[in-house]
Amino acid sequence: MDFGIGRRRWETEHSRIGEEDERVGRRRAMTNESTRTVLVALAADLGIGLAKAGAAALTGSAAMAAEASHSLADVATGVILVVAQHRSTRGRDDQHPLGYGREIYFWTLLAALGVLVAGAVFSLREGVEELIHPSVTSRFAVAYVVLAIATVFDLISFRQSSGQMRNRARRRNVSLLSESQATSDPSLRTVFLQDTVSVLGDLMAFAALGLNQITGSSIPQGIVAVLIGVMLIHTGGRLIQRSHDFLVGAWLLTSPAPQPPRRWVLPPVTQPFQPTDEEAFRTFLLGYPGVTAIRELLVTFVGPNRLWVIAHLEIDNNLRGDQVTSLVRDIIASGLRHESEAIYRVDIVPIGGAKVVP
Repeated sequence: MDFGIGRRRWETEHSRIGEEDERVGRRRAMTNESTRTVLVALAADLGIGLAKAGAAALTGSAAMAAEASHSLADVATGVILVVAQHRSTRGRDDQHPLGYGREIYFWTLLAALGVLVAGAVFSLREGVEELIHPSVTSRFAVAYVVLAIATVFDLISFRQSSGQMRNRARRRNVSLLSESQATSDPSLRTVFLQDTVSVLGDLMAFAALGLNQITGSSIPQGIVAVLIGVMLIHTGGRLIQRSHDFLVGAWLLTSPAPQPPRRWVLPPVTQPFQPTDEEAFRTFLLGYPGVTAIRELLVTFVGPNRLWVIAHLEIDNNLRGDQVTSLVRDIIASGLRHESEAIYRVDIVPIGGAKVVP
């Protein structure tokens, strides 16, 4: 009996298990960071929303009422995101072999469609009503104090979400805006966009109150309420589109002309799948001796930072069955997981070569 071969196989399997544990740990850390960002935003929005609603009732300010509806809509969104985070992190089972990761895109879509749009409709109604039937705003000092406190809390939440987004953008060597558009984490994208709109809304409300106090006209508040509603509609539309992309997005890639094989470190992949991502995957696969061509390559997201890779590879006909098995399972699949922590599952289908021994 060859104990050396058995030991090497045991060491390979042990190493693979260790690497998988590390990937799970890193993925869990990213999820915990996103959950912390959502909870910070939820706590801030709850306090801000109640304070703004009280200030709107005392002062009669349309801009303050629009901002209150915006903040309370953000609270509802935060609750939905907490539920989404919990449900999407469940492990794989017999009925869900790919896990529950995509469920977070469904809940984010519902949040954007129902809550943000509802907040936008209320803001638009307040703004139009103010423009048609101007009201009188009183107790400006109360409104200024509440807005100042709200702005501080919004900036705290924005610092948390933008800091997390900036760290991920730095790892991918892209701009903050590019990362916010491409990230596969819908919770982070939602909170970041909401915080951005909240800070802008606070500043616009400050300007509207100041103009109202100076001119004696509440028209600026009506205009700002309408603008806040428009911003919410735009934000909700972007979030709906991105959740839709991840729910139905899949990329069937056809094999290009043969390329000289060379190893390539896989970059962090985002959605939509970019030509540079496709080239990196193809070059990486063709870099393995024994892989002669790529018949078909499918890459899709099954959750935040979770990629499912399916590849139909043409294998050298001179390889034996056990060599094909080792190449596919122990070398290529393990190599993909080692190069990118985003690889959640790899399915390699060999074409050609000897018959694979089970």
